[in-house]
Amino acid sequence: MTGFTQDRLGWTPWLPPLAEEELTEEHHEALVDRARAASPYFLLLARDPAVLHARTKTDNDIFHNADGGLPRAERELAATATSRRNGCVFCASVHARFASHHSKRPEDVQRLLDQGVGAPQDARWQAVVDAAAALASTPSDLGPEHIDALRDAGLDDLAVSDVIHAAAFFNWANRLMLSLGEPVEEATR
Repeated sequence: MTGFTQDRLGWTPWLPPLAEEELTEEHHEALVDRARAASPYFLLLARDPAVLHARTKTDNDIFHNADGGLPRAERELAATATSRRNGCVFCASVHARFASHHSKRPEDVQRLLDQGVGAPQDARWQAVVDAAAALASTPSDLGPEHIDALRDAGLDDLAVSDVIHAAAFFNWANRLMLSLGEPVEEATR
């Protein structure tokens, strides 16, 4: 599969995931949301319930914590930019849909997918994309100029922290997902 998209994709692991009927109460607790048991990715990660639980709680806190900081749309934008930079088609599709939905700016998100992290955006989105892409390249590439651009775009300390956390988490998540399987066209039901 090639090409970045906002379409829903499937994902096929290269290692055997647990079967849904193998899940114990410990696995369900680790999933945090029982609906994740339908995902081959989460069924694979369920092989280590403690790590899955910590991963999922971290993900939820970064993207769903509404106690100040960056709006959800721009947290999703940071994840999309990171995923686009890293070449993770699956993660980019998921977070691009969320960024489009929460921002109501699907054309800007699609331009990021189509043209990459160098695609022109307004100053605030450009600062988020540039910081996320720099961190995705290597942490030392994120420099004072990125923080200055985020601050110039109106981000306070919590919002800057949210950009960094969303990008760092997806930098890790992309590498994990890219090393464990591949995106596939989602089967129509």
